[in-house]
Amino acid sequence: MGDPKFSRRKYETPAHPWEGERIKAENDLLMKYGLKNKRELWRAQSLIRTLRAQSRDLQARTRIGDPQAKIETAQLLAKCSRLALLPPEGATLNEVLILNTEHILQRRLQTMVYRKGLAYTPKQARQFIVHGHAAVGSRKVTIPGYLVKRDEEDKIQYYVSSPISNELHPMRPKAEELQAKAAEEQVRKERAEAEEIKVAKPKLKKLVKTELKEEKEEKETDIEAATPPEPPEAEEKKG
Repeated sequence: MGDPKFSRRKYETPAHPWEGERIKAENDLLMKYGLKNKRELWRAQSLIRTLRAQSRDLQARTRIGDPQAKIETAQLLAKCSRLALLPPEGATLNEVLILNTEHILQRRLQTMVYRKGLAYTPKQARQFIVHGHAAVGSRKVTIPGYLVKRDEEDKIQYYVSSPISNELHPMRPKAEELQAKAAEEQVRKERAEAEEIKVAKPKLKKLVKTELKEEKEEKETDIEAATPPEPPEAEEKKG
């Protein structure tokens, strides 16, 4: 069972540690959600991997008529519903397979505190949580990776005895500043999308031209193959 003082690792590291595209994607997620290190990201990936594996296993067992699979399916869907990963009603095992890492990262307390406007940035939200300024209901939570349940979303607030709970505290975000920041982020996002379209247009144009040229050549080849050969000219009769 192991020593209780040394808990088992709750994540799996990548099989190939030096993949450029994966490293870039991981760094983008670290910046977007204000994660401390990649272990927090790998923990979310491992959780999603476990849920998807359970879904595949239950689908296979359901097809062969296993009665226990129905009970475990209901438990899995109820768990995903409590975490707001799936809708409360009408969810299926196929929807579990659609889940990705960001679905888990969006349910972290750090992300929820930031999106509710209790902090300027995800990094500041993490600082507030670690320093004991955030609470879920009347309970202080100091774990940034705590997964917020569906019925706890509206209970996220500043801790009652925290000095930041005072509206006049200088570190408390102002509504006007949050709106201005959201507008700036929207403008930056639109510019980035426009830049991507601008870069993609010449590549798309070149690709379309290449495809049209290849299609034209194929049609010409087909026409030549379908045209019967001309009959040989009749030999002139000898006089």
